[in-house]
Amino acid sequence: MSTRVRIVRANLEQLALIAPLFDAYRQFYEQRPNAAGAWRFLRQRLHRKESVIFLAMDGKKAVGFTQLYPSFDSVTMRPVWILYDLFVVPTARRRGAAKLLMEHARRFAMKTKAKGLILETAIDNRPAQKLYEQLGWKRDTAFHRYYLDV
Repeated sequence: MSTRVRIVRANLEQLALIAPLFDAYRQFYEQRPNAAGAWRFLRQRLHRKESVIFLAMDGKKAVGFTQLYPSFDSVTMRPVWILYDLFVVPTARRRGAAKLLMEHARRFAMKTKAKGLILETAIDNRPAQKLYEQLGWKRDTAFHRYYLDV
């Protein structure tokens, strides 16, 4: 990765850059390819201002992204951001793009006066866990996560 990598906040004009990355991210989690669905989903999120997406750009090429969703911490009565998606193309991995995206998300959370950021990852995604812990993230030991499929 060159030193030209920069992080930009994505908007609707960058859908053509984001959608293929998002579809590849979904495929990483064993979903079937769905380029049109990825496009529609991201267009809705950005149009409705339901998420914030940051792109890692190497020159004019998008090499990664992170997507944040707003939420709230009722106990502290403050906003929190859910870092739901983080993806870097295989050719750009282990070169700092994910770290730059994570740092940008942290600064964004601070700028928006959020209590913090929340994320979850697959139990076997050790490379991601190592990165998160290197960046100061702490694994939750106080709460269990539950899920109800409806």
